[in-house]
Amino acid sequence: MTDRPSNKPQMADAAFRLAALDQDFLLGDSTRGLRFQLEYMKAEESLRAQNIESTIVVFGSARVRPEDASGWYEGARKFAFLCSEKGGAKDGHSHPRINVIATGGGPGIMEAANRGAYEAGAPSIGYNITLPMEQEPNPYSTPDLTFRFHYFAMRKMHFAMRASALVVFPGGFGTMDELFELLTLRQTGKMTKSLPVVLYDSKFWNTAVNFSHFAKERLINPKDLELFTFADTPEDAWKALIDRGLKLP
Repeated sequence: MTDRPSNKPQMADAAFRLAALDQDFLLGDSTRGLRFQLEYMKAEESLRAQNIESTIVVFGSARVRPEDASGWYEGARKFAFLCSEKGGAKDGHSHPRINVIATGGGPGIMEAANRGAYEAGAPSIGYNITLPMEQEPNPYSTPDLTFRFHYFAMRKMHFAMRASALVVFPGGFGTMDELFELLTLRQTGKMTKSLPVVLYDSKFWNTAVNFSHFAKERLINPKDLELFTFADTPEDAWKALIDRGLKLP
């Protein structure tokens, strides 16, 4: 009589693993869409649990330091403090939290804005991204609102979904990418709600980007230049958001 073979090879093979516990499968090419969906769902569940209805998104360079003569770090810190004190981020008990500071979660301007909210006693969001040079979250974003994404596209989607306003401090390619993506959504009508956009430090922006040249060359409609405005102090930035229709408590 032939001995019955062991079933250990079957049980040990990757094919026998439960799909939800098979990391090789979950990180494979065919499940990219599933991973994209999971990145949406995980952050979305946390934001709903914290009763966060809207955010004020702050973009800017990761390379800015508190001691820099530009004053950009302190400007972002003071703006976020002011916004968190007056915008509704602290009222999450009887009403949804509105105008919660949201950043990319890293150092520089992102840290400054999360820090300002932290010092005001308000929650703030950090949408971190996994990079080859690993980015660590700054210590000021609220821990259970500190997320990490693999996909830039899903990170951008979360930035846009709850944005009630956008304040952009000086930055490099990443800042430009994020700014122009949201301006494009407004320009094309894909983002139908009002989105006040303020560019902080008019001298920097008017030197870095000749916005009027786009209109002069008929590459954009002159009215597109009304999609944003400039501010040079935290107080002016806050006032510009209110003047442009920011919803307050």
